[in-house]
Amino acid sequence: MSRLLDGKGELAPLMRTARLIAHAQQHLREHLPEEVREHVFVGGFRDGRLTLITDRAVWSTWLRYEQARLLELLHRLPEFAPVRGFHLKVRPVRPLKTPLRQTRHLPARAADEIAACAADTENPRLRRALERLASHAERPD
Repeated sequence: MSRLLDGKGELAPLMRTARLIAHAQQHLREHLPEEVREHVFVGGFRDGRLTLITDRAVWSTWLRYEQARLLELLHRLPEFAPVRGFHLKVRPVRPLKTPLRQTRHLPARAADEIAACAADTENPRLRRALERLASHAERPD
């Protein structure tokens, strides 16, 4: 693993790029206004252009107007001297919707009927399935 990640390994250029992107992200976040910080992410670096991703078009517009200042800010650090501009992308973040959990209740009487069906069933797979289903019944304590 260390051979892959050291200065001469196969993954070394990738690791160097990842560290540069993380450093650019940190540097920009430190200098962005408070209301913008959580909405701007550095997505990559290619052909002298840094990709900035934001979750809303309003922040992309703001970044477009601030490009010169942000570029000057990045050029203060020697490792970002090759950056000539930005690619701006809007990628809305949609929260994951978790499906509502539907709880079902199986009355004890219904479970007794299912258990009786299971006892009369010759197919072993069907019998086990019916027995599992009957085991979910509400039993009085």
